[in-house]
Amino acid sequence: MPFLALKIDVDTYRGTLQGVPQLVEVLRRHQAQATFLFSLGPDHTGRAIKRVFRRGFMKKVSRTSVVSHYGLKTLLYGTVLPGPEIGRRCADILRGVRDSGYEVGIHCWDHVKWQDGVADADMAWTEQQMQLACKQFANIFGESAKVHGAAGWQMNPHAVRMTQRLGFDYASDGRGTHPFMPVWNAEIVHCPQLPTTLPTLDELIGLDGITEDNVHEYLLAMTLDPPATGHVFTLHAEMEGMKLAPAFDRLLAGWKAQGYELVSLRAMRDALDPARLPRHELTMGEIPGRSGTLLVQGPEFLAAAA
Repeated sequence: MPFLALKIDVDTYRGTLQGVPQLVEVLRRHQAQATFLFSLGPDHTGRAIKRVFRRGFMKKVSRTSVVSHYGLKTLLYGTVLPGPEIGRRCADILRGVRDSGYEVGIHCWDHVKWQDGVADADMAWTEQQMQLACKQFANIFGESAKVHGAAGWQMNPHAVRMTQRLGFDYASDGRGTHPFMPVWNAEIVHCPQLPTTLPTLDELIGLDGITEDNVHEYLLAMTLDPPATGHVFTLHAEMEGMKLAPAFDRLLAGWKAQGYELVSLRAMRDALDPARLPRHELTMGEIPGRSGTLLVQGPEFLAAAA
């Protein structure tokens, strides 16, 4: 039975408070597993307004209703309103996810700060942000995080190295086609990457007649022939846990009908032999339907086998 791992990014206070519990219920109904990756620091979503100057951002916003997904109050956090600290205020919800049998891990400390700042950040800034998230995770769960999934699929060389230094068993920081051992500028980082292999709903809705009502049909068409290593699908508590819940419900039913086992990232990782994973360069590239550049799986690093 092929694997399809569900990776749930939780970006905001509202998404944690409302979207996460609803996703748990949907997953239970479909007897599906998943990995929840939490933003653990302040919700500063309102500061993302500066992205209007990023190429392609307004085009994406015009296709998806930002206010309907995030709510007006969330869009004011960090500007007009102080940003609530998600980990501290929602600790019971986060522990409840773990206690319900779902894998939990780190998305980031401050989502907007990481997504907009990490690309050009130095080692000190990067380490501080990751250590803040790790410390808060340990405070909440009483143990160290074992999986990392970068906010906005944004990383830099320091962050990639830190996934190994901080002891993560594996990470899902970028986009690609199959699991691999990451290489950055010929440096092998011993923390396997399980990249997101499928487009997200917000990358598809609004393109070529795709709507909230039929987006599941397009994704299901992409997964008809399962790859040997399975798929990783990233969803968001603010979207599939709320307004896009009906589309997600149809997706889960469709994937089960196609014969997929809906699993956590951990289950996919445990089915792999890290020693036999191909080594691939990491690079920054563009993804259709998403603005800016993000971490992507590059060509295989053949020199390592020489």
